[in-house]
Amino acid sequence: LFSLLPWGLSQPLPAPGLPAALHAQERPTVVVLSTGGTIASTQNEEEGGFTSSLTGEQLVTAVPGLEQVARIQVQDVVNVGSTNMTPALWLEVSRRAEAALARQEVAGVLVTHGTDTMEETAYFLDLTVASPKPVILVGAMRAASEWDADGPRNLLDAARVAVSPEARGKGAFVVLNGEIHAAREVTKTHSLAVETFGTPEFGALGIVDPDGVRFYRAPLRRQTIEMPPGVVLPTVDIIPNYAGSDGRLIRGLLKEGPVDGLVIDAAGAGNIAPRLFHA
Repeated sequence: LFSLLPWGLSQPLPAPGLPAALHAQERPTVVVLSTGGTIASTQNEEEGGFTSSLTGEQLVTAVPGLEQVARIQVQDVVNVGSTNMTPALWLEVSRRAEAALARQEVAGVLVTHGTDTMEETAYFLDLTVASPKPVILVGAMRAASEWDADGPRNLLDAARVAVSPEARGKGAFVVLNGEIHAAREVTKTHSLAVETFGTPEFGALGIVDPDGVRFYRAPLRRQTIEMPPGVVLPTVDIIPNYAGSDGRLIRGLLKEGPVDGLVIDAAGAGNIAPRLFHA
């Protein structure tokens, strides 16, 4: 991203896939909604491990060449690990994304997010954001304070996808490790590897590399669900089927309440243990 000039100063090179003559006023706007996660995490010396601590502005300023792809506007929504995401936060992100995409100058929205529940938030946004402009979930498998952090590369790739005309009309994406995945199909496959996100049945939609953004297919079975103002998402719990399932989890939930619905995570093509079925 940098070339050494004769007088020893470094000068940023144009981001891959972007014309060098594109002036700042001609660049599209990309809105970044920051929610935390590993991409925003640094080493916590006192407690050990990593803590989600960086703001959205700190994330984008750490990416060389990002300002040559688009004019970036940052909104800090929350700063949590993605295991702490809630349906209420989904709604907040969805509404902010809709509001940003309604502005003519905005080409797309990036949502920086932890990877543990990224596929859930991504699918919710795919269902609830009606704009044809892209919403892209982007994160990292290595914390920002690690020497080989993958967050900056992923952010740059996601911004390049956001301004790509080919990204329109395809719903929400997850972009990591140079791959573009459809939100309705993607899943996290590994707890540590940088190539963790995959679409096992159908494969990635496309790739991002130094030559540009390339799509090879599009998701065709999308649907959008309107979220009217004041909507309250119902409480729906997930009950797994496992060896020895006897229904006690369902009976316990019904005692605690309220329960608006249950999803049974069954085996095979919907097979569950008899006692769980009766419960």
